[in-house]
Amino acid sequence: MIRIGAHVPIAGGVFNAPKSAAALGAKAFALFVANPRMWKAPPLDPKAVDLFKEALDAEGYLPEHIVPHDSYLINLGNKDTAKREKSYTAFLTEMKRCEQLGLQCLNAHPGSHVGEAGETGCLARIAECLNRALDATKGVRILLENTAGQGTTVGYKFEHLAEIISMVEDKSRIGICFDTCHGHAAGYDIRTKEAYENTMKELDSTVGLHSLKALHLNDAKSDFGSRVDRHHSIGKGTLGLEPFRFIVNDPRLDEIPMILETIDDTLWKEEIALLYSLIKTKRKAEKGGKTP
Repeated sequence: MIRIGAHVPIAGGVFNAPKSAAALGAKAFALFVANPRMWKAPPLDPKAVDLFKEALDAEGYLPEHIVPHDSYLINLGNKDTAKREKSYTAFLTEMKRCEQLGLQCLNAHPGSHVGEAGETGCLARIAECLNRALDATKGVRILLENTAGQGTTVGYKFEHLAEIISMVEDKSRIGICFDTCHGHAAGYDIRTKEAYENTMKELDSTVGLHSLKALHLNDAKSDFGSRVDRHHSIGKGTLGLEPFRFIVNDPRLDEIPMILETIDDTLWKEEIALLYSLIKTKRKAEKGGKTP
């Protein structure tokens, strides 16, 4: 099954997220497990954890359909030791919150070298933090998200992600999330069928398609190769609609959560329906059922 959803809010409590996702017709969803703009999060109320798990059951979601995202503040690649440790502490807290909620992954932007000459040291610092976090937790996989390469961020090359993964000791708990807007801005072309297949081949030869555990489906306001991170609504940006047709008809991506982070949340229900409508009739029949 193709599992399309959106990054839903947690206003009022994380236990509201499954209902919000279901109201959109989503077959997967993302959420923050803590306030993404604050360094410290209060402990999770055990009652809230129970309500969240009950809501998942009620709406028919399994943990593997959910892609929590870490805080925007976290930078595990910072060369400043104190600042990096502050980020690590926040990251570890979010990993443990995922554990408590019974979730299986945490999506993360790799980090930024903050003006350091060269990127190699930054990648090594990120990997060191990931190893520490994995040692201190269990059952939660880290998904590194490709970036647009804006500013001093790393992760805009598949080789960056592959290098970090090569330094992670527990390969069973590391993977990637591919963001279509970020990839487009970083120079990975998916606008034609041939370009899409070439990019998938490059991803497979560097990181490995077996590591692809989630996608962010976003059109782009920014130009191809601009290294500017600006999301747009599906079909309204410089990517256009065709790349998303390739994605939802790619059998290699079955059961991988595909999450909208587009700019207008009032369009999410419409966008989810649009994306499902792109699935070819033959493919629907092959999967043995209707697609919403």
